[in-house]
Order: sequence, then C-alpha cells, then structure tokens
Amino acid sequence: MQALSGKNAASSQSGRTRQTIEHKVKSWPSFFEATLAGVKTHDVRMNDRDYQVGDTLRLMEFDPEKRQYTGRELCVRITYITSAKLPCALSEACLHPDYCILSITK
Repeated sequence: MQALSGKNAASSQSGRTRQTIEHKVKSWPSFFEATLAGVKTHDVRMNDRDYQVGDTLRLMEFDPEKRQYTGRELCVRITYITSAKLPCALSEACLHPDYCILSITK
C-alpha cells in the first residue's frame, strides 16, 4: 500500500473535505500480524484524532512486554468509519462514544 499524499483530498462520510492525514499509531504484534496477513480489516481506536475516510494509518508494531517498537511498519487506508458521530444501527447500544471502528485496507 502506498501512503496517500497530503495533496489528495479526503472526504469524510459527513461530506466535509480536507487534506489526507497519515496517523502514526501503535499496533501490538498479534494485531499487526493479522492486519499484515489481510485477515484483520478493521481497527478499534480512541476517537481522539480527526480520522477520516481516505486517511492512512501507519501501524507501527509495538511490543508491550518489552515496551518498545519492533521497527516493523504497515500503511493501511481508512475506507469506512463507525462511531457515535457516524453510527450504525447498534452503535448507541454497543460502541462507547470515545471510540471508533475504522475499516481498513492494505
């Protein structure tokens, strides 16, 4: 997956347009491996950033036992967002407003 350039416009599900952003985030080894293998196509995150469809997540593998990064990285693109602001039928009942589910693709 190629990282998206900041020159490309990302359009959120709410219709707002802005420059794409690369979000650098930690990814524990088991989650990193599943994403790398293509079997994990979502990421649950605190909704503390301006995540938008089209943005890139730079997953930086982090070993919680050693408390250090492994050096492995993977870029994925956000394809859909489910959150309190962009709900699905069950969001209110099962998704805390401080979190979001990011659908991702390599």
